[in-house]
Amino acid sequence: MARPSEPSADALAGLLGLSNHTVRKSHYPELAVRLEELEAERNRYKWLFEHAVHGIFQASVADGMRAANPALARMLGYRDPLAVMFSRTELAGRLFEGGAAELSAIVEVLQREQALLGYETRLRRRDGSCLDVLMNLLMRPDEPGVVEGFVADITERKQAQARLQQLNDQLEQRVAERTNELIEARDAAQAANLSKDKYLAAASHDLLQPLNAARLLISTLRERHLATAEQLLVERAQQALEGAEDLLTDLLDISRLDQASITPDLDLYRLDEVLLPLASEFQPVAEAAGLTLRVRGGQAVLQTDLRLLTRILRNFLSNACRYTQRGGVLLGWRRRGTQVRIEVWDSGLGIASHRLQAIFLEFNQLDVGRAADRKGVGLGLAIVERIARILHCAVTVRSWPGRGSVFAIDIPLSSEPASQRLNLLPAPLLGDPLPGRRLLVLDNELSIRLSMAALLSQWGCQVLTATDLDEALEALDGVPPELVLADYHLDHGRTGCDVVRELRSHFACPIPAVMITADRSEQSQRAIQALMAPLLNKPVKPGKLRAVLSQLLG
Repeated sequence: MARPSEPSADALAGLLGLSNHTVRKSHYPELAVRLEELEAERNRYKWLFEHAVHGIFQASVADGMRAANPALARMLGYRDPLAVMFSRTELAGRLFEGGAAELSAIVEVLQREQALLGYETRLRRRDGSCLDVLMNLLMRPDEPGVVEGFVADITERKQAQARLQQLNDQLEQRVAERTNELIEARDAAQAANLSKDKYLAAASHDLLQPLNAARLLISTLRERHLATAEQLLVERAQQALEGAEDLLTDLLDISRLDQASITPDLDLYRLDEVLLPLASEFQPVAEAAGLTLRVRGGQAVLQTDLRLLTRILRNFLSNACRYTQRGGVLLGWRRRGTQVRIEVWDSGLGIASHRLQAIFLEFNQLDVGRAADRKGVGLGLAIVERIARILHCAVTVRSWPGRGSVFAIDIPLSSEPASQRLNLLPAPLLGDPLPGRRLLVLDNELSIRLSMAALLSQWGCQVLTATDLDEALEALDGVPPELVLADYHLDHGRTGCDVVRELRSHFACPIPAVMITADRSEQSQRAIQALMAPLLNKPVKPGKLRAVLSQLLG
């Protein structure tokens, strides 16, 4: 056995590269196989390099291109890859559209991050055109300063994006044009509606004036003792006038409500202030229809717009009296938490449950077949629905076919007391307060003055008429009237409110007044409220006029 410190001759020969022939011969096959594998791998990578779809290159940061595959050459418009062996200067001047600045920025990122992935840029082709490409660049870890790059042609994708952007721009342009057309159409429609509303507002006064005069004259005839044939003609004329008045009034109200030109004037009112005047107004209507009318007042305080709420309740009562053949009508209320539900009950025919919502549509009347059976034009409940929306109040209806219906509206309660106002609530009267009372009728229409004077004279009043302040003072001859009935719009831009205030100042006494107008604008409403005078809209209903006069003079 050899000593450890003395290696064998074969081992020493192997370390010195002097192995014997047998040892060398045994390693040749293994080495040859390994060399063949490396050559095959090299050929495979070479084949992939030369036949790749995307461009592949190797470059030196300092010197420029070192190798490129045919795909990259074809991208750039060259046949031979050797033609794209650009130097560093040529890369900046001939290849990158961004020039030296772009190339310097790329190198800076590579040196800092060792990679630049998903980089989109534009390369110049041989013919001077530009190519959109996506590049992935990697620094070789084993060779400092050497970059390997992979380049994909994204021209089609860019063109598709550009086309998509173009289509999007065209769509946005078309949308903008269509929007402008719609805005112009909307503005034209609004202008047309505004013009219509102005026309209706301007025409309403002229349309209602002759109707008002005719109503007063026919009411005067109805209260006279006429022969049966003449009395029948008067009643038929009265019915025809009522139909025309209802249609015109409803059309004007619908127009104003649809244009949202009404703003609620909220205040605090006692239930008595809301319900009892309606009892006075509809008691004769119910009696004429052979019905009993019961009204339950109260001291609860509501927060509402009295005029708009009264319009709703008046519609409920009018329908109840109109469509109830026998029995009675009840106007009452009940507390529901923080609200009061005001209800109108009737004993009419009732409405089927599946048709309850249809009654709030315009020009809709249920169970009306013949024109002779129609009462109104079917706008009343449509107006109610719009007014309730303005007041933010809920309107409900329940009905039992063959037994009757109940219409209701919920109004907010208030814990504060109602403000003190001129008491216009109906009160028990001893006899008729109208005969012998001295009244002044102030109107710029001769037909209105004559018809009003005829009606009031028939009620026993002493009537004076005038068109303005000067004529009024001349007719009064230094003695104040007991009450003034004044039209709101007079000649020369004057209003009845102005003349009433001047008469009160002239005679130094608070002369009661009733304002009569066809103007339903907010401006006129506020002016009349400031005068603390009740308002009657034209055409004036004689029953309501007499009730108001009796309350003021009783």
